[in-house]
Amino acid sequence: MRTRFLVTFAVLCTALFALSDVASAAAETLTWQVRSEHPNTVAVEFYSQDRNAAWPGDGEVYLIRDWDTHTFKLDCRRGESICYGAWVRNQSSSYWGVGKDNARGCQRCCYVCGGGRTKTQVLNP
Repeated sequence: MRTRFLVTFAVLCTALFALSDVASAAAETLTWQVRSEHPNTVAVEFYSQDRNAAWPGDGEVYLIRDWDTHTFKLDCRRGESICYGAWVRNQSSSYWGVGKDNARGCQRCCYVCGGGRTKTQVLNP
């Protein structure tokens, strides 16, 4: 009887531990700051480098039409690497970061989820 109790207790503890890991992984955020100095409208999207995920997702993009600093708070998984991609709207050959659809390489355009707030990414013409 005591052995059955200990086994049941161990299984329940393991299940609770696993659930807490899943919940904490989904609860992290990364806040991006982006400012465009380009005269044309710029599209921005963020891409996970660890899984098939993008923000805002579902084929949508964020649009920047001014010179203000825009803040984007992303819900992500702790430790996940997220890169920004930006491009002149309707002209993906002019890009920053990983570009449209995460198609380009980049240096210093990725941050780790759970890292708080990024430096302001300034998109120069």
